[in-house]
Amino acid sequence: MTHGYDADLALLINGSWKLGEGRDLFPVVDPARGETIGEVPLATPADLDEALDAADKGFVLWRATPADQRAAVMHKAAALMRERSETIARLLTQEQGKPLAEARGEVSGSAQLFDWAAEEATRIYGRVLVRPTGQRSMVIKQPVGPVAAFSPWNFPVYLMAKKLAPALAVGCSVIAKPPEETPGSCGALMRCLFDAGLPAGVAQMVHGVPDTVSRHLLASPVIRKVSFTGSTPVGRHLMRLAADGLKRITMELGGHAPVLVFEDCDLEKTLDMVVPQKFRNAGQVCVSPTRFYVQQGIYDRFVDGFAARTAQVKTGHGLDADTKMGPLANIRRPDAISALVDDAAAKGARVLAGGHRGNEGFFFQPTLLADVPDSADIMNTEPFGPVAVAAPFATLEDALAKANRLPFGLAAFAFTENMRQANLLGDAIESGMVGINTFAISVPDAPFGGVKDSGFGSEGGIEGIESYLATKAIHTA
Repeated sequence: MTHGYDADLALLINGSWKLGEGRDLFPVVDPARGETIGEVPLATPADLDEALDAADKGFVLWRATPADQRAAVMHKAAALMRERSETIARLLTQEQGKPLAEARGEVSGSAQLFDWAAEEATRIYGRVLVRPTGQRSMVIKQPVGPVAAFSPWNFPVYLMAKKLAPALAVGCSVIAKPPEETPGSCGALMRCLFDAGLPAGVAQMVHGVPDTVSRHLLASPVIRKVSFTGSTPVGRHLMRLAADGLKRITMELGGHAPVLVFEDCDLEKTLDMVVPQKFRNAGQVCVSPTRFYVQQGIYDRFVDGFAARTAQVKTGHGLDADTKMGPLANIRRPDAISALVDDAAAKGARVLAGGHRGNEGFFFQPTLLADVPDSADIMNTEPFGPVAVAAPFATLEDALAKANRLPFGLAAFAFTENMRQANLLGDAIESGMVGINTFAISVPDAPFGGVKDSGFGSEGGIEGIESYLATKAIHTA
């Protein structure tokens, strides 16, 4: 067992998990060492029925709770997250692998989501329509109902908070199904809500076999809204399940973010920005910059500078102070990344940095591939790992064609000092989010979501709040 994990888990979960009792157990693994550090019980059908019943009753209670009281609970939960930040971050690093500094940032960002949504809880306005004297027609917004929220393992705390915060702000109850790989950090987030005074039944967390849990929850008439972050194939599967019950859905699915680097950019500044972003969370980021299309005049200088910086990225256990990149999150990822790199090399790509898996745990070296042809699998399949791929372009039109050639459209980035060009890029790139000279696109007050095969609907911003609201018109004569 990794020192401190069980103790931190017990402190934050406070004995609320019922280990054993006839339930199957899922091993929790430290990805830096490949060692089992704990176990999490998987929900049975009876557990899921109990959760559905509680969510149904919790919704009735929570929707009737005044908005300022809901906001107070959420603000208190955010304060508790900050107070417990170090313990939650350590749990997150041990379970998921990211460096401790990144884990702290994830906890801080999650607290911001709750604070922002808490303020919006008191701003859910409707409108009064113009009618003759003595008549009234109003449009009001009401919580849609109990929510099933499915979140992934790459940002387990933040992405669960991104679903919980707006749903709770407007008065919905939630059954959260986070990843089994990270039960401690997700449970710690839920514990903050309970300790802040959230009534029983309003928010619940269940672990289990994903297909079993999703089929059971989505088959219930109790659930009225589904929010999912994950892969496109799983998103399609959940959409089919949700269709039978005509449930509202938000889908934040996969991407393959292009980065357009123009000759007029500040090259050294750009390199200093893009390399740390590429290897943040070992590249396991849905908006990770991956396909680097670089204008011909600076292409060689760009890949040389990128390779030199990549070679300096220190990998190691996330709890080590000098670690800049941790391991991949599970045992499947190194083999998948290795296959993509080998395929690209076989099709003519140059390996300028990295290219190999580590000696222990689930590590893969920070990697740069240059001159990658469109025929390479990695140019068409999101690697979701620490691999950057680069290819040159000639003109703006060429760059846009390369950026838009895939069916994905979650995030895209561009670096240029020409603001007219920047405006054209913002309009023409087919993506739900575009960052120009910045990677700061996931913030509480802005919508986060994609187009095409990257899904639909938004989380974050007022758009994210509205996705949990139903519209009602009331006419009085």
